[in-house]
Amino acid sequence: MRNPHAGQPFTTSDEEIADALLDVSIPTLLLSLVHMAGDPSLIRGALKPAGLFLNEVQGYMSEDDKAAARAIALEVIVDYRARGCPEPEPIDGELLKEMMEWLVCDPVPDEYVPMLLEEMELDGRDLRAASTSERSARDEFPVVVIGCGESGLLAGIRLKEAGLPFTIVEKNAGPGGTWYQNTYPGARVDVGNHFYCYSFEPTDEWTHFFAEQPELQAYFQRVMDKYEVGSHVLWQTEVTDLTWHDDTATWTVRTRGADGSTSSLEARAVISAVGQLDRPHLPAIEGRDQFSGSFFHSAEWDHAVDLRGRRVAMIGAGASGFQIAPAIAEDVGHLTVFQRTAQWMFPNPNYHEPVGAGIRWALRHLPFYGRWYRFLLFWPGCDKGLAAARVDPDYPDQSRAVSEINEVTRMMFTEWITSQVGDDPELAAKVVPDYPATGKRTLQDNGSWLRTLTRENVELVRTPIDHVDADGIVTSDGVHHPAEVIVFATGFQATEMLWPMTITGRGGADLRVRWGQRPVAYLGITVPDYPNFFCMYGPGTNLASGGSLIFHSECQMRYISQCLDHLIAGGHRYMEPRRDVTDDWVRRSQEEMRTMVWSQPSIEHSFYKNADGDVYSLSPWRLVDYWTWTRRPDPGDFTFG
Repeated sequence: MRNPHAGQPFTTSDEEIADALLDVSIPTLLLSLVHMAGDPSLIRGALKPAGLFLNEVQGYMSEDDKAAARAIALEVIVDYRARGCPEPEPIDGELLKEMMEWLVCDPVPDEYVPMLLEEMELDGRDLRAASTSERSARDEFPVVVIGCGESGLLAGIRLKEAGLPFTIVEKNAGPGGTWYQNTYPGARVDVGNHFYCYSFEPTDEWTHFFAEQPELQAYFQRVMDKYEVGSHVLWQTEVTDLTWHDDTATWTVRTRGADGSTSSLEARAVISAVGQLDRPHLPAIEGRDQFSGSFFHSAEWDHAVDLRGRRVAMIGAGASGFQIAPAIAEDVGHLTVFQRTAQWMFPNPNYHEPVGAGIRWALRHLPFYGRWYRFLLFWPGCDKGLAAARVDPDYPDQSRAVSEINEVTRMMFTEWITSQVGDDPELAAKVVPDYPATGKRTLQDNGSWLRTLTRENVELVRTPIDHVDADGIVTSDGVHHPAEVIVFATGFQATEMLWPMTITGRGGADLRVRWGQRPVAYLGITVPDYPNFFCMYGPGTNLASGGSLIFHSECQMRYISQCLDHLIAGGHRYMEPRRDVTDDWVRRSQEEMRTMVWSQPSIEHSFYKNADGDVYSLSPWRLVDYWTWTRRPDPGDFTFG
């Protein structure tokens, strides 16, 4: 069977190939040529990238060098076509490492190579797939998965591979989680799409480099259909509570349907695939319910409300508001944006750009082009961001920056922001943040945000809101801002993890009472006193420095699959992490987190922080470390029964 990543054979004409090559990432193309020609000298000459930065997929190569590379590529591809597009011979590990380092213009430490090769699947093997053991024992081990977003769907795929009976309970009417719920104008992903997809299920069908919500939701629907997971899902059904029973070593999972009817499921194990940004936060602003117009949260967008020509107030300008404002500004009569703190943003010219036909052709036909392109997107965000986030305790004035690298980042971001403002010092004072760079969620920007703020029908208000009245919003300086529609782009209840479910473990322990605003789990996955209960996207696994939640989910689900293997193959009734192991993990994680910019006292109004200013939602660890720790569970970390 042909390696699915080796490209589909083609009969494309020379002229069509030449046109396609005008579109592609030239460094990625040259690596594909090495596979096609079996000739590493193609990357050992003068043609090479000059550097790598986020979303810079041409390696800063000159136009002359790119043209020379296209000319060489056309010859190699035409010859490859003439030979019938054979599947390339495997490349040894030493050359693959050379190719990695050539592409990123940087040494790739040996410890990263196994992770990267697994992620790229150049041999066509999905090394994260679930294994199977004796079938009859598996038939007696039903699993319930809570949620059918990207992680819950992944769990379903892996459980099906393992031959385990399972049910997914999903409160929405379709798959995709956040990409099903958030249908607001402008909603799109901020991780490059050719990396923000399952490693084993890439696609050449993305129409944008950073896809919009409908396309993302359609991807998850397509994957669900391909793997025939949908028949295992209870749609529009919400888990209300789950209770562990020691005598039977089972969980009772109680549910409520859309019509209010209740039911229950019995499971030997439960996998929580509930997102951290799932339950909308609607602030209790005085007078909100007296507003005579329409109001709604961005995650519950009311598409029946026509915004054209109307006065719209948007409260909040974080990640969601940052996307909404440019999408609606041209249509509304007037837009007032209320922003508590300015957001750091960095330039990304591809943020709204479509994927050209040539790139889609290359992804479909050129051997391993898609795999190397995925690596090209992954590497700049693979632990590089931690350097700018780490606090130098000797660095002065940490209210502005936390290290020399962080100061350079601040200067770069500031220059990008102020270059767009022009001669408007009042706006510049509003839009340049006064806290260290990367301290809160950093946003991707192609200039659309500040172009929006400079429109005549848009006003940015940084004065705090005092109250809402029937006709608009009144700020603390007494100014009345009239509005006919209020959009609450005010985020989610991120610190209330797994809320509003009640999870009762061993001895009647209520998980949310135990956690409070300090949710913790060993590796973010398992919790003492909650046997056979596993989290995906659990405490301490959100990412603020790079990577992708899908990458993390694949790490977590492989770990969970192997835990289930231990339970079944070992004939165990239950497993749970040792308390001392968990306490040590929490201690080390919090010590590490306190060295990061996200914990700095100067960072206010951050959804990463709880009411005490502590951060329990983010991971402070390198991706390669988390990948290593989750490759296989250590039975010594657990108590079995």
